[in-house]
Amino acid sequence: MNGKIIHINPNGLLKSGVFSQVVTTRGSGATIHIGGQNAINSNGEVIGKGNIHTQTIQVMYNIETALRACGATFEHLVKLTIYIVEGQDVATAFEASQRVVKFVNPPAISGLIVSGLTNSECLIEIDAVAFLPD
Repeated sequence: MNGKIIHINPNGLLKSGVFSQVVTTRGSGATIHIGGQNAINSNGEVIGKGNIHTQTIQVMYNIETALRACGATFEHLVKLTIYIVEGQDVATAFEASQRVVKFVNPPAISGLIVSGLTNSECLIEIDAVAFLPD
């Protein structure tokens, strides 16, 4: 049996085109857990110091790289958890992510405002869960 990703926006919950309220996976496949990605490139350099827009684009490229390493794409994402440093513009970060990703079926998303991240030069970090059906 092949696996499936099912996006659900049930009556009684906000219907949004930018995130899904519920995402289920069924059948066989691989669940991919991507640890928190920030704006650090493969050379260990922080990209876009002080710029949430540029950092968000780098984060999304890092997530895309991790997905590709597993044979997956953004369409396989089922959950994103976004951590944004207090005082940063959430709308700017969202707009930047949309430049990289055009979700047909957006994942479930949780966002948190935090006082800081482990690297003080990073303004945003995102971890992800994806499901790659067999």
